[in-house]
Amino acid sequence: MSPATPAALVWLRRDLRCDDHSALYHALRRFQRVFCAFVFDTDILDALPTRSDRRVEFIHSSVIELHQHLQQLARESGSPGGGLIVRHGPAVPSIVQLARELGVQEVLTNRDYEPVAMARDRQAAQALHAAGIAFSDYKDQVLLEKNEVLTLQGQPYSVFTPYKRAWLQKLDTFQLTSYPVRRYARHLAALPEETALPTLQTLGFLPTNLRTLALPTGMTGAQQLLQDFLPRLSAYHEARDFPGRKGVSYLSVHLRFGTISIRQLAALAARQAATGCQGAKTWLSELAWRDFYFMILYHHPQVVTQAFRPEYAHVQWDEAPALWQAWCEARTGYPLIDAAMRQLLQTGYMHNRLRMVVASFLTKHLGIDWRRGECFFAQHLNDYDLAANNGGWQWAASTGCDAQPYFRIFNPILQSQKFDPEGRFIRRYLPELAHVPDKHLHFPAAMKPAELAACGLHLGLDYPLPIVDHVQARTRTLLRFQR
Repeated sequence: MSPATPAALVWLRRDLRCDDHSALYHALRRFQRVFCAFVFDTDILDALPTRSDRRVEFIHSSVIELHQHLQQLARESGSPGGGLIVRHGPAVPSIVQLARELGVQEVLTNRDYEPVAMARDRQAAQALHAAGIAFSDYKDQVLLEKNEVLTLQGQPYSVFTPYKRAWLQKLDTFQLTSYPVRRYARHLAALPEETALPTLQTLGFLPTNLRTLALPTGMTGAQQLLQDFLPRLSAYHEARDFPGRKGVSYLSVHLRFGTISIRQLAALAARQAATGCQGAKTWLSELAWRDFYFMILYHHPQVVTQAFRPEYAHVQWDEAPALWQAWCEARTGYPLIDAAMRQLLQTGYMHNRLRMVVASFLTKHLGIDWRRGECFFAQHLNDYDLAANNGGWQWAASTGCDAQPYFRIFNPILQSQKFDPEGRFIRRYLPELAHVPDKHLHFPAAMKPAELAACGLHLGLDYPLPIVDHVQARTRTLLRFQR
């Protein structure tokens, strides 16, 4: 191994942790002094439609904790350094300027696969090289990337099931081994004297209801959720589809911002799956879906704005402004749809099955372009991830890879009866339906006047009438795709 060079800068983005961190490990192993930095990118923040965004607060809280963890890691290794340098401004100029100020020889970061982020990194590499500073990036946010899983013909997969088989075959011990950051932590460098962390307010943002939602942030929050999930893992395959049950891990936002390692989760799932645990096998399959959509986005960046399947590129979607507003505001008259949308608006989270159901409803019942729904989710989801969100929406709209056929249309009433049979989820978010009997809760519009009077419900006043008829909507969708 070549002699260690003096100093490097690790640029953190969606990897807000200091354990099992690829770029940090490589920097600490190769360099004598390693600085860590995070930029609150104004190119991203200034484009947000509101100054009250749960994701910004989540990131800010996680950054504060990461700073403290880096300091502790340095102390435990006997280093006087440690901590996180935080800047607020355009990402590329901020990193280039910081790298110059610190006099580092290289900037290391973990790879991103979104087209805009990849363009940003190309720009950063060029600017750094012009300044005589090297730039390198590493795989960290996925298990298998780019061309690591290809067909026998050397092409990227477009169907998930054969992809998962190949993915599982390649998922060996090496891929699941964590990076031993602590072993080299003594190389963490002391921060500049003037270093200070910005408050949420100095970033120009206001507190949200994140704290009242009891959503734990940062590395410790991620591990807390993981420990809470482990006793439920064996039942994951059965419980995950029921929004009224505590069946999922709730780790999606932590995976999105990298406060937990995908390798840690996959290794845990693989170990349990090897013992025959069906819940762990299903959970591992969900992690494979995540890699699959990252792979699709990398090889087919056009999916951001276009249908993956060209034969559906010219589907004629409706404008339907009144229907669009009703969907956005949880006023469709279908309780499961409205409860799911209220969950999203109130908490920034939506149960995974419900994401499929409400996406299907928007595209198949209301005939509205999937891109509008995808953008709405991008605005409101705490765990918004372009690859998975785009993949999910195109799957529901039948325009994507491995999508459900256009003639398979979720019936929101049957979905409600099957996955929220006692109405626990619906009643939580639609308290106006609290006294509606279980048998009518999934579609109050079918109730007779005497039944409505018995539970004190006035349709059209207390709760909206259905904005579309399921059977008629299904017929219109079949015609839309057959044209």
